[in-house]
Amino acid sequence: QVQLVESGGGLVQPGGSLRLSCAASEFTLDSYAIGWFRQAPGMEREGVSCISSRRGSTYYADSVKGRFTISRDNAKNTVYLQMNSLKPEDTAVYYCATDPKECLYSGKNYWIRYLEVWGQGTLVTVSS
Repeated sequence: QVQLVESGGGLVQPGGSLRLSCAASEFTLDSYAIGWFRQAPGMEREGVSCISSRRGSTYYADSVKGRFTISRDNAKNTVYLQMNSLKPEDTAVYYCATDPKECLYSGKNYWIRYLEVWGQGTLVTVSS
């Protein structure tokens, strides 16, 4: 089965950093665009970032631009989300997913409809 597993979440103070990992199995990650999404309590799931498979083009939501960095390590079959300068508003369960549309719909309110394989999520809590 194609699988994605997120890890790296935890409790961090405001201004701190975390690096989330999205590890893929049973497929070649290099062939897929990967998006990061998050869902805060009482909120809808929202797109955070995306990295394409071809050019490695990246997308960031305005709320995280300049603080988060998405990257991929094809040798490890893993996509990362480096999160710096974390804010309490970043508290959420973070998910990664394959994006067959190569991030084409990043930022659109219907982006989530095109995603295929999801991980189970990892909880990030930003609090003092």
